[in-house]
Amino acid sequence: MKLYLWDQAAVDFCKKFKSSDNTPSVILVTTVYPKRLGVALTSMTSSRVFLDYDVQPTKEYIGWLGRNPDIAKQVNAEVVTKTETLTIGEIFSYMKQEAAKDAFFVCTATIDDVVHDSPWYYIACGGCKTKATKGPTSLMCAKCGKNDVAGEPQYLAKISVYDKSDEAVFVLLGDAGRELTGKHASELVSNYFEANGNKENRFEVPVPQALLNTIGKTHKFNVKVTEHNLSGRTQVITVTKVLSPSAPPSTQDPVADQISGSGNVTLATGDDIIEPSKSPQDSAEVGVKRMGDGVEIGNAKRSKDGN
Repeated sequence: MKLYLWDQAAVDFCKKFKSSDNTPSVILVTTVYPKRLGVALTSMTSSRVFLDYDVQPTKEYIGWLGRNPDIAKQVNAEVVTKTETLTIGEIFSYMKQEAAKDAFFVCTATIDDVVHDSPWYYIACGGCKTKATKGPTSLMCAKCGKNDVAGEPQYLAKISVYDKSDEAVFVLLGDAGRELTGKHASELVSNYFEANGNKENRFEVPVPQALLNTIGKTHKFNVKVTEHNLSGRTQVITVTKVLSPSAPPSTQDPVADQISGSGNVTLATGDDIIEPSKSPQDSAEVGVKRMGDGVEIGNAKRSKDGN
């Protein structure tokens, strides 16, 4: 889980954190269940951040925690970890480990092609972003329990990628696709229909040029290995975030980049705000399962050395 601090909240946190004589205890209080909702937390009214003894309840909590040290040991260290940078080959090796669990990694890879034999987007519920189903007269959402929801195109695009170690197929869901192309899926679908004047074949929009323009570019991807990967049902890897473009791979073995900070708190002010992905986890799992069937990883056009 990530916490995003915006504007004055970010400034105040930095001042208080840096002015502390020792590394302070950061206490997050929230009325939101982010794991269930599939979102990150922000410095809004539903979430507050305190340091050490800011208020009486935090004083009491830290005192209680000091008297009950075994409570802190219950935190799962395998989950609360810094995201590692791995090559594609290393990610595949991890997926084969018997003790492997769901995990997040950073991977730098070059886009070789956009997969054309499957839809690059799906129609989502405009509220929760999960896949909507077509009813007799309207779109329905099983998660929201509604029989008439507004449909919204969301990315579900597969791209073949490679690095020095191996090749893979990544699937871009929701905001990850927008971060790669700079455009919302709904905008691209709307532009296609406006240009072609065809409103009937809503599910036959070809791969847009915005996606094709990414071929040959190298990016740093945040990816997630899920139970679908670990069980062997698919080798398609889910992209949760696309970071800024990286330099093209050199002829030398790539050196893993270090991620600055702990990854648990992101500070942003003004135009530097980074929006967290809004795609719920169950959407990602549905998309990966559907897109992963029958994928041949070894069909990328370029060899591992980029030639």
